[in-house]
Amino acid sequence: IRKLHSSHSSCSFSAAFGAGEQPIAISKPHSHRPHTREHRSQAEIAMAGPHLWQNFKVFVTRYPIMRGMISYSLIWPTGSLIQQTVEGRRWGTYDWWRVLRFSMYGGLFVAPTLYGWVKISSAMWPQTSLRTGVIKAAVETISYTPGAMTCFYFIMSLLESKTVEQAVAEVGKKFLPTYKVALSVWPLVATINFTLIPERNRVPFISACSLCWTCFLAYMKHLEHHEVDGAI
Repeated sequence: IRKLHSSHSSCSFSAAFGAGEQPIAISKPHSHRPHTREHRSQAEIAMAGPHLWQNFKVFVTRYPIMRGMISYSLIWPTGSLIQQTVEGRRWGTYDWWRVLRFSMYGGLFVAPTLYGWVKISSAMWPQTSLRTGVIKAAVETISYTPGAMTCFYFIMSLLESKTVEQAVAEVGKKFLPTYKVALSVWPLVATINFTLIPERNRVPFISACSLCWTCFLAYMKHLEHHEVDGAI
């Protein structure tokens, strides 16, 4: 009876775990734990990506200025890289400090000031008619644009470790030729921006349009003073 009982116990216990008549390894359930934790970690990582992206979209929607800052911190150095490529540089010879300066200036100065101008102009002229767009473009051309160009040459020169006197000289030499080109480009772009583009997307739209303009500014910035007159 003792033998039969032992055999029956072994049979029913092992059958429940599918182990036949082999001894039950108590560590077997534990062997699943690392596997379960690994799968849980992979699932959490897979879920974290869309969750972070959704939070990012909510953040930039709530704070539109951030979209402009992100756009400009990418587009301005891209413009510098394009200009350097046209100049003949390649991966091993790019001036990465120049690229960094363009990224800092675009993201930390241009985007906030442009965002402020868009907010002010939208408050002064809230309509989106063609007439209002033309007025905004004209006001921008004679107010924001000259100031932006002056700041570009002055601040970028200081970031290059030039003296204040050298920065002022660069503004004096390059401002007028650059402004003449701007007068032929930006009134049309500004009219479209103020007339057809929703306010929350105006800074990103301008940043996209400014890629070619940034390439031109990068070209003008790194011309020697004696080369400016024959460049345009």
